[in-house]
Amino acid sequence: MKKSVFIIAEAGVNHNGSIRLAKKLIDIASYSGADAVKFQTFKTENVLTKKAKKAEYQNKTTDASESQFNMIKKLELGMGAHKELIKYCENKNIIFLSTPFDIDSINMLSDLNVKFFKIPSGEVNNLPYLRHIGSLKKSIILSTGMSTLHEIKDALDILIDSGTPIKNITVLHANTMYPTPMKDVNLNAMLTIQKEFGVDVGYSDHTLGIEVDIAAVAMGASVIEKHFTLSKDMDGPDHIASLEPDELKNMVLAIRNIEKALGDGEKKASPSESVNLSVVRKSIVASKNIKKGDLLTEENITTKRPGNGISPMKWDKVIGSIAVKDYNVDDLL
Repeated sequence: MKKSVFIIAEAGVNHNGSIRLAKKLIDIASYSGADAVKFQTFKTENVLTKKAKKAEYQNKTTDASESQFNMIKKLELGMGAHKELIKYCENKNIIFLSTPFDIDSINMLSDLNVKFFKIPSGEVNNLPYLRHIGSLKKSIILSTGMSTLHEIKDALDILIDSGTPIKNITVLHANTMYPTPMKDVNLNAMLTIQKEFGVDVGYSDHTLGIEVDIAAVAMGASVIEKHFTLSKDMDGPDHIASLEPDELKNMVLAIRNIEKALGDGEKKASPSESVNLSVVRKSIVASKNIKKGDLLTEENITTKRPGNGISPMKWDKVIGSIAVKDYNVDDLL
């Protein structure tokens, strides 16, 4: 039986640096039915220089005069906060995950026994980062926004050579624009990745709405990751491209429904429709009164509902045979 799609509710930095808000996000993720809630782990000084510029979308969603360094620094969570959130997730029966953005953060999450690692798109070409995370031999989810197949191959080779078997790696197709225009989603690339590398695949989504996530599941995604927030009107870089609580719950419900709808692939009457067989299908019946011994021809028989008599597929065998008894109009043969 196909395993259930693993749904990651991406809190990211939508806590705005507040443990109180982070716990509210965990509450929402748990209520939605997601499998995991994911944050982001980083030491700002290890991730970017003080001169690093913001992304275009970040300038639109935050104070344009504020540096990326200062914007990110406010969103940093330390070891104590991580321990508190992990404990809170345990109480809420949801898996805690976090994306590490530097080697110190990888080590911290490893020390905290986080279930598996999520590599962000920006680290696909970071050899020392990939080598270190691969050496820890945990399961890995690799996002590949902005990446070519060649770059994905290089990243996979490094992870595998460092000690992580390919069977423990899931690759997510992604686009790093917040929000992602529909014309740039290129969801078929997820299948290209699957065909090229023989890995489990999924989709990390930054589009508005939930349509693409549902389509990805229908196409075979084993993991779905989606940003969510308490409110799109909150200050911060990612809120505007995130789902609000009811939207997240609707996405999870839709994905679970699609999983059921995909079925096992065997073409047969389902249990729910089996009762319709005799109602909707037809049988061979008398179109005129027929006497015992009469020849059955196209002039005195036809096909009508219900379908609990002789199947019309036996028409050729019935034509030319002799009536074994009397039949009135509409009697089943």
